Amino acid sequence: MATLLIKNARNIITMDAERSTHPGGSLFADGQEIKAIGRDIPYEDADTVIDATGKIVYPGLVNTHHHLYQTFTRNIPRAQDVELFDWLITLYDIWRHMRPEDVYLSAMVGLGELLKTGCTTASDHFYCFPNAITGELIDEEIRAAGELGIRFFPTRGSMDLGKSQGGLPPDEVTQKMDVILKDTQRVIATYHDASKFSMLRVGVAPCSPFSVSEDLLRESAALARSYGVRLHTHLAETKDEEQFCLQSKGLRPLEYMEKTGWTGSDVWYAHGIHFDRDEIHRMGLCGCGVAHCPSSNMKLSSGVFPLMDMLKAGVNVGLGVDGSASNDSSNLLGEVRQAYLLHKLNSGNNGPTAEQSLWLGTVGSSRVLGWEDAIGSLEVGKAADLFMIDSGRLDFAGALFDDTALPVVTGIGQNVDTTVVGGKVVVKDGKLVNIDERRLAAAAQSAAARMVEVAARHSGVNYYKPFKN
Repeated sequence: MATLLIKNARNIITMDAERSTHPGGSLFADGQEIKAIGRDIPYEDADTVIDATGKIVYPGLVNTHHHLYQTFTRNIPRAQDVELFDWLITLYDIWRHMRPEDVYLSAMVGLGELLKTGCTTASDHFYCFPNAITGELIDEEIRAAGELGIRFFPTRGSMDLGKSQGGLPPDEVTQKMDVILKDTQRVIATYHDASKFSMLRVGVAPCSPFSVSEDLLRESAALARSYGVRLHTHLAETKDEEQFCLQSKGLRPLEYMEKTGWTGSDVWYAHGIHFDRDEIHRMGLCGCGVAHCPSSNMKLSSGVFPLMDMLKAGVNVGLGVDGSASNDSSNLLGEVRQAYLLHKLNSGNNGPTAEQSLWLGTVGSSRVLGWEDAIGSLEVGKAADLFMIDSGRLDFAGALFDDTALPVVTGIGQNVDTTVVGGKVVVKDGKLVNIDERRLAAAAQSAAARMVEVAARHSGVNYYKPFKN
């Protein structure tokens, strides 16, 4: 196995239980595994040696919720300044025109952005399978992740409750339950690797209460548990969703999850904004996790996630960028900063410190994915997943007093200098390794423009005109 030595760092921020730091430290990895970390380690050479003089090393960030295919519907005028349901209704008609190559390119862009902002592990929730298009779309995301070298946790999503059956999405982007379950089984059997240093784990992820039948929720949970994989879905994101559940099910969203077997330490929800205190307490007791997506929640006016109440109740909380179209970015280091600022505004001095916000995007997120034995902190025996920033950059001048807080509190230009996944350099000097970024960007924009133009011809909607005048 190849070896890696990072030496003479300005500092190594480990985020371990003691919050250890190693000024002037070095790190050695054999294959994916960290073998030594500290100021005086017994290694002087390796297959790859990085002189980290002036650089600060951090654990790789962990993204717990994304929709990579939505990268191609960012900054659509008609989908701006609307809340979730109107936003979805607008974009469903564009997403129905996705092709397999669009999914591949959008994943290359979204995952590439994540790597360039310090993210080394990304979960994705893919649930949109248009009629007449091959069902093996999630495979295109997996292909992209492999080429980029990011640790990947795709979840096979689904929608079977179309508009004709009282759901929100058009029937054209839903699938029959037997098709969903068969392909979900195929994806797990083909790709899921449960090993500690796996580069690819798979989860099961029906989309949401307003797009999935009760039968599909139950059957998906049973399938996931028969394979020992994790369960993921959207929950308690908006008041509209809450009203949908009350009117159609006679239950609040969490009660509906409890009824259908969707609680437990193998379950994590996206968003989780509109829980009451008793529900938060129950989530803490059962071990559920939540992906907090601050930028998306603010943009769609969904509400403020009850972060401090969740943490006090023992709920596992991590960070996610959510779909690029509701963000409109795939910048996880930006989400660390947004979480810090949002909850300072909402909770005052009781809000998280910069270090606690960084913890959410590293250790907290690793716990949400059930992967804390290998990722989330820099320790001997864990994966060499990390990013580095150059402390000599202009945007850090006058700020070199707290290395842990530095990338959280200073500036908004959050591309990192180096990203390493499993001991392999995948971002160098701020650029993706072995990827022509400008060529990728041009191909992606061309594909995105085609999707919007085709949707406009079919629907008669001008997507360049705002939803509200």
